Amino acid sequence: MRKSTITSLFLIICSFSFAQNSSYWQQQADYKIDVNMDVKSFTYKGKQELIYTNNSPDTLKKVYFHLFNNAFQPGSEMDSRLQSISDPDRRMVKTFKTPEKTTFESRISVLKPNEIGYLKVLDFKQDGQSASTKTIGTILEVQLQKPILPNQKSTFTMNFDGQVPIQIRRSGRNSAEGIALSMAQWYPKMAEFDFEGWHPDPYIGREFHGVWGNFDVKITLDKEYIIGGTGYLQNPNQIGYGYQDDGVVVQHSKKTKMLTWHFLAPKVHDFTWAADKDYLHDIAQVPGGAKIHFLYKNNPEILENWKNLQPKAVQLMQFFNENVGPYPYEQYSIIQGGDGGMEYAMSTLILGNGTMKGLQGVTAHEMAHSWFQFVLATNESKHYWMDEGFTSFISDLAENAINEEKIDNPLASSYNSYYFLVNSGKELPQTTHADRHDVNQAYSISAYSKGSIFLSQLGYVIGNENLMKTLRRYYKEFAFKHPTPTDFIRVAEKVSGTELGWYLNDWTRTTNTIDYGIKEVAEKDNKTIITLERLGRMPMPIDLYVEYTDGTAESFYIPLRMMFGEKPNPYQKLKRTIIADWAWSFGTYQFSIDRSKKDIKQIIIDPTEMMADVNKANNSYIQK
Repeated sequence: MRKSTITSLFLIICSFSFAQNSSYWQQQADYKIDVNMDVKSFTYKGKQELIYTNNSPDTLKKVYFHLFNNAFQPGSEMDSRLQSISDPDRRMVKTFKTPEKTTFESRISVLKPNEIGYLKVLDFKQDGQSASTKTIGTILEVQLQKPILPNQKSTFTMNFDGQVPIQIRRSGRNSAEGIALSMAQWYPKMAEFDFEGWHPDPYIGREFHGVWGNFDVKITLDKEYIIGGTGYLQNPNQIGYGYQDDGVVVQHSKKTKMLTWHFLAPKVHDFTWAADKDYLHDIAQVPGGAKIHFLYKNNPEILENWKNLQPKAVQLMQFFNENVGPYPYEQYSIIQGGDGGMEYAMSTLILGNGTMKGLQGVTAHEMAHSWFQFVLATNESKHYWMDEGFTSFISDLAENAINEEKIDNPLASSYNSYYFLVNSGKELPQTTHADRHDVNQAYSISAYSKGSIFLSQLGYVIGNENLMKTLRRYYKEFAFKHPTPTDFIRVAEKVSGTELGWYLNDWTRTTNTIDYGIKEVAEKDNKTIITLERLGRMPMPIDLYVEYTDGTAESFYIPLRMMFGEKPNPYQKLKRTIIADWAWSFGTYQFSIDRSKKDIKQIIIDPTEMMADVNKANNSYIQK
């Protein structure tokens, strides 16, 4: 990439940071990493220089780093969790079935010394002076040689030795689809320090939280391998490859056995790469936007799907650009690797085999994470539902938009999964730390499905147009920050002009459910008297659809008192009557319709079914 282009990109990205509220701060970690990979032993040696800027008002006497590779060792916390949870991730265990029961064996527990993962930090120095370090599982604790005062910088240098584990989860070597190296969470990564303090979460199974910064990474390995991942390649000619636009053209140099790939990645909070000898590489251009790189195995059985994926990926990025905000980088890479689908900075690793539908679905989801996690960088351990749920919501809409066959409600599966979770009795509040859920299935539904409903149901509460305005404004105001649930709901309040703290509290901080019903419909004095009841703890405004025997219909809107406002009419072709509000403490609500005009045929609470009412059986009344 031309230097002028990179400079322009930095200016665009920095403009987001300068727009921050003066009371907001976040740390900065700028990396220079030089790593040499031995592709025969799957071990590597690296040097890292990290300039850490303390933008906080606190004096820091210690810092923490993540050593994620250490999770892939017998006896680790990740290994222990696999052996104790009732429904372990099937990718990470061997399954044994007998007529009496099914048992699991952790794949980590049986790893041999040359198959485990490890990351060892050596010769750690702060500003040239040795500092005391202690490795505790997947965390490196550093007692600083000197405190870092507010608004000061310090430079950390270290050497590190690593071994790439057998592919078990996300990162690893020799995956089931034959990818040599999926290099995620491979370097000593600075832990996040924010207004809540340090976040040195052990790597047990869930996802990540990182410090914004700039990466300058050099990777040296056998020349037969092609690399894709985070960042812009700086030296395509020097490494012995031809240069064609932004793409790598396979043209091996005969002068050397090893090549050094040099990447720059501005304003990201992670760096991931993958490498294989058999990668094919294509590029698709998003009109007026980024180039999308595709790296996948030269396998005849998957070539057609990967070719067909490319125009779909362009359409998906266009949808996200229009409905959330512009993708801020000039490149995005979709790479066959890993063990399913996982988002990373400027890239994703996904499984490449299987059906076209599956390939498109995982691409849609992982690409959407570039907005909801790699630009809006929530804490994935604490607020996993903002990451996975928001991504599920927008990717489901995007897929439906680009598919020829449309679905009336592309979000229906999220609601059905949520109802299953409620009935299972295993639901925990979404404030539960991601690693603390009793079963994986409950975590997944809470994260993906209930998190998605948080948005779709918010559209029911404030109106779909206001919901989409909220998403765009949220992106604009919090890009390149670490937003919290409160940050999001405050944006929704500003857009809608309503009070929404009750919605955030009940939906995410409790397991309260929504259940409204039509209790009674009676005739008196030439009026139809309708009595509704609230059976669940969570309050909601009510849309009531009334159809008459002559075929006409109208809607009645019952505002929620604590919302202090009303949503726009969602039924533009129906007359809507706004009636008195409903306060939460009243279990029932009654109003009447003048019967002299016409007879009622049926009454329905929320005909859109965007309100996650857990008992639909009492939501309708049909005149007999």
